[in-house]
Amino acid sequence: MQVGLIGLGKMGFNLALNMLEKGLQVVGYARTPATVARATEAGVTGVGGLTELVDRLKPPRVIWLMVPAGPGVDELIEGLAPLLAASDIIVDGGNSYYKDTLRRYGAMRNRGLHLADVGTSGGVEGARYGICAMVGAEKEVFDRLEPLLQAICVPGGYLHVGPCGSGHFVKMVHNGIEYGMLQALGEGFEILARGPFELSLKEIARLWRHGSVIRGWLMDLLEKALNKESKLESIKGIVHSSGEGLWTAMTALELGIPAPIIAGSVFMRYRSEQIESFAAKVVAALRYEFGGHEVERGSPHGAF
Repeated sequence: MQVGLIGLGKMGFNLALNMLEKGLQVVGYARTPATVARATEAGVTGVGGLTELVDRLKPPRVIWLMVPAGPGVDELIEGLAPLLAASDIIVDGGNSYYKDTLRRYGAMRNRGLHLADVGTSGGVEGARYGICAMVGAEKEVFDRLEPLLQAICVPGGYLHVGPCGSGHFVKMVHNGIEYGMLQALGEGFEILARGPFELSLKEIARLWRHGSVIRGWLMDLLEKALNKESKLESIKGIVHSSGEGLWTAMTALELGIPAPIIAGSVFMRYRSEQIESFAAKVVAALRYEFGGHEVERGSPHGAF
């Protein structure tokens, strides 16, 4: 099976390795030649442009986009559309806003082309060893993609959630929940750090991984981060908002659904850009551990 993969950054490169390990032929493109060269060394068939990528793939083609949400997705779709046949499928595996996906789907359908949206969870480790995929697509498109999904997802880790747009909608809410979970961990560990006792935060994180109600992957990652630095000394407590939490809060408002935890966690990310806090340090460290998101390092405004 062949797959075209556009975007070979943290997530895209690891997804390419995942695909290669499962016996898939990956034709990859990125705007930065050095990024393509690194992927080529790993076994990807690197190309220098969209036309070459399409030419290297045998119809019916599957072209997976793993690029940041926003205008770049529109640019790629517009660049690919004239090169594709009616049987080809573009998959948006990034965190696009679902309303943008609905708009793109309508434009693609009017041109007789197929678009699927795959909300992709699991971070860089998941991309490498098995993602969790929330798939929005027409039934016949999903059926064609299912062998690929079976190969690159963890067991039980993909679902056809509904029509095009629904995959990104479900992933948006998933990330909104993630915002709240990260914020709760950050606040809890700040209370521990500022409390009246000399506590080993990394040992508490280790303890809570075993049998506690709040055990799970995020706690595993928190212990890992605290083992690197017991007080996260070099990490600034700045956590940028990537968009999905805000979109979830906006959707909740549109639907008249109270979602104070998610909304509050979005506001706390904005606050983190102004004031140093240990809670924000924890969230920044966790996002680096599971997603490779960059952290800002330097002298903190205050010690804990």
